[in-house]
Amino acid sequence: MTGTATPTSNAAVGRDDAVLLVEDHQAVRVLTLNRPAKLNALDTALTRALHDALAQADHDPAVRAVVLTGAGRGFCAGADLGEFTRLTPDDQELVLERAELTARTQKQLQQLSKPVVSAVRGVAVGGGAGLAIGADMLVVGDDLRFGYPELKHSIVPALVMTGLQRQLGRKLAFELISTGRLLGAAEAAAAGLVNRVVEPDGVLPAALEIATAWAGVEPRAMRAAKELFHRVADLPYEAAMRAGQDVNALMRGFRR
Repeated sequence: MTGTATPTSNAAVGRDDAVLLVEDHQAVRVLTLNRPAKLNALDTALTRALHDALAQADHDPAVRAVVLTGAGRGFCAGADLGEFTRLTPDDQELVLERAELTARTQKQLQQLSKPVVSAVRGVAVGGGAGLAIGADMLVVGDDLRFGYPELKHSIVPALVMTGLQRQLGRKLAFELISTGRLLGAAEAAAAGLVNRVVEPDGVLPAALEIATAWAGVEPRAMRAAKELFHRVADLPYEAAMRAGQDVNALMRGFRR
């Protein structure tokens, strides 16, 4: 596969100091969090750039799958605590604006019509952990350090708690939130949290392999499958079966 850089936001990509890198590998779009000196911590600029790039990938008919990864030795260290000095009760409008942006971005991966795989090496904590498990599949390096250390900083992991509860059993989820303990790759795999564990340098190639296979599927069928998968997770059995019947009736028109 060959990759070509694809600018999506003049403020975020296409420069040497871009906080988000966007590259296409044929029908697969790779989004790379690019603040390696900060372990790709999520400040407002990076969060907004990621949100906008995901929306653009969703609306681009040439893109059939998305890979989310991080530059450097870690995936994402969560929220950039340096920004919290400005997010105070004295500026409630700014606080609410940042919280709304974070919530929309955390939900976006599941709501995207294209499938997303996270390629994670090293640290994935807090908001970074939320992004990692928010994808439809997750490939991690055997150097993974995954968790929610927010309470150690007197912060409640409020916007990532819902996603965590849907991925793990309640006891383990509460343990991670309340103690800040970090999971390694083996324990995360045993808990059913990840799809593949590979060498750290192999996370992106493994994720690209998955995404390339997705890209070969008829896009209407893939979109319907993803939407139905997440929809039935929250429905009673009978309602879920009716939803499945509706898609079953439609899928005959998906053949090429």
